[in-house]
Amino acid sequence: MIVNDHSARKHAARSAGDIQARLLLILLCLSWGLTWPAMKIALAGMPPLSMRTLTAAFGALTLFLICLAKRSSFRVPGARACGHVVVASFLNVVGFSLFSAFALMAATTSRVAILAYTLPIWTVLLAWLVLNERPNRSQVIAIALCAVGLAILIYPLAATGIPLGAVFAVGSAWSWAAGTVYIKWARIDADPMAVASWQLTMAFFVIAGCMFAFGGGLDLHNAHAGALIGVVFAGIVGNGIAYGLWFAIVRRVPAATASLGILGIPVVGVLASILIIGDRPTVADVIGFAFIFAASACVLVTPVAAANAMNKATP
Repeated sequence: MIVNDHSARKHAARSAGDIQARLLLILLCLSWGLTWPAMKIALAGMPPLSMRTLTAAFGALTLFLICLAKRSSFRVPGARACGHVVVASFLNVVGFSLFSAFALMAATTSRVAILAYTLPIWTVLLAWLVLNERPNRSQVIAIALCAVGLAILIYPLAATGIPLGAVFAVGSAWSWAAGTVYIKWARIDADPMAVASWQLTMAFFVIAGCMFAFGGGLDLHNAHAGALIGVVFAGIVGNGIAYGLWFAIVRRVPAATASLGILGIPVVGVLASILIIGDRPTVADVIGFAFIFAASACVLVTPVAAANAMNKATP
C-alpha cells in the first residue's frame, strides 16, 4: 500500500512537472516569436546597432537579476573556460544579434523569422563536421527539405540581385548553430544560466563598441514611442526572460523535447508580423516556410521519439 502510494505521488509529481514545462514552452514561443515584430518596430525609429546595444543591455541586466534571484553561481573556472565563454558569446549572441538586426532592415520580418530558425539544420551539419556526429536518415531528409525551402524563399529575391536580407538571416542562424556546437565541444564546467548571463554581458560591450566605432554612438533622435516600447520588450522579454525560460525548461524535460519550442517560435513570429505590422507573405513564402518547418520537424521529432522509447524502457 505504501509502495503504491509512493508511486502515485511520484507519477503525480512527474505529471505536474510535465504540465509546467509545457506551459513554459508555450510562454517561450510567445516571448521569442513576438520579439521579431518588436525589433522591426524598434528599427523604424533607430539604427540597428543602437537597437541591438539597448536590447543587449536590457537582456543582460534582466538575466543577471534572474540569476541573483535563483542564487546561481557566476563562477567560471579557469582562463580556458573563460575563453570558451568569450568565443561562444561572439557566436551565440553577437553574431546572431547583428546578423538578425541587419536582416530585418533588408527583408520582411516573416521571412527573417523563418530563415533565422533554420538553425537546427545548420547545427546538424556543423555537429557532423566538428563533433563527428553523423546525421541519421531523418536528418538527411531534413537537410534536403531545408535546401528546397531556402531556394524557394531566396529565388524571388535573387532575381533583382544579391538578397542581403536572406543572407543576413541565414547568417544569424548559422552563427547561433556554430555557438551551440562550440558550447557542446568546449564543455564549460559552469552553471548554464551564469554562462548565458556572461555571454549577454560581453555581447553588450562588443555591440556597444561597434555602435560607437561604426554608428557614431547611441542614436535615438528619431525614436518614437513605439520604437522605445519595441526595444524594451525585445531586450527584457526576448533577450532576458526568454533565456531564463529556456534554461528552466531544459531542467524539466529532455533537451530534445525542449528544442521542439523552436518549431513554434517562427510560427508565432510570422503570425505576429502579419497582425501587428502588416507583413503579407507571398505564395512562395508560404511554400518555403512549409518546407523549412518540415525540415525542422524531421531533425527535432526523431530524437524525441528515441528519448521517449528509452524512458519507457527504463524502470
